Amino acid sequence: MQQMIIQEENTPPLSAVYVDMSAVSKAADVLRHGGVVAFPTETSYGLGAAVDNPDALRHIYEIKKRPQDKPLLVLIDSPARLDGLVSSIPPVAGRLMDHFWPGALTILFPAGPGLAWPLHCGTDKIGVRISSNPWAQALVEKLGMPVTATSANVSGRPPAADAAEVRQQLSSPAPDFILDGGPLSHGTCSTIVDVADGAVPKIIRHGVIPPEEVHRAAMHVNS
Repeated sequence: MQQMIIQEENTPPLSAVYVDMSAVSKAADVLRHGGVVAFPTETSYGLGAAVDNPDALRHIYEIKKRPQDKPLLVLIDSPARLDGLVSSIPPVAGRLMDHFWPGALTILFPAGPGLAWPLHCGTDKIGVRISSNPWAQALVEKLGMPVTATSANVSGRPPAADAAEVRQQLSSPAPDFILDGGPLSHGTCSTIVDVADGAVPKIIRHGVIPPEEVHRAAMHVNS
């Protein structure tokens, strides 16, 4: 079984995270063929579909019982992947990306042209982040394109923190594949910040990263 060892900076060797690349490859294959994959992120398990497959994106709404007017957030593996997703990168977004990515800050950018409806739902904005979870990083890199990362739960219920919770909540219909990266330490969602409309970030959803940290980073104020 092929494995990848990911070592976070300044952590001891025993804290290295083993990612089963054989399973990641299977999950990426499912995504390439229009399937939906549940996978771990730094906050909770998410539901992934390739952003260029409208049918797969719509299937996520069926799996989650999600209202059709709520956009799907997206994971990328590099800021270079913003090209084609966003129409511009405001300076404040650059500061937040430098400070928090990879990590649990989802940034709302002005949406690029021609994106599938579920990625913006007519808001002219798209939510993007780079995950700090090694399994999520490996999946996006293996697929070679952005992947959705809405939480793997029935809409309105708590996000799933392990594969068993995904199976329990999402069974009719179920995701096409569950990439089991083990239990997560918490099921708190990412913080969502809107920078699409100006220089002052607006907190749209409270999550892992406190608002005061977002505003300090945006204004170059040291912690």
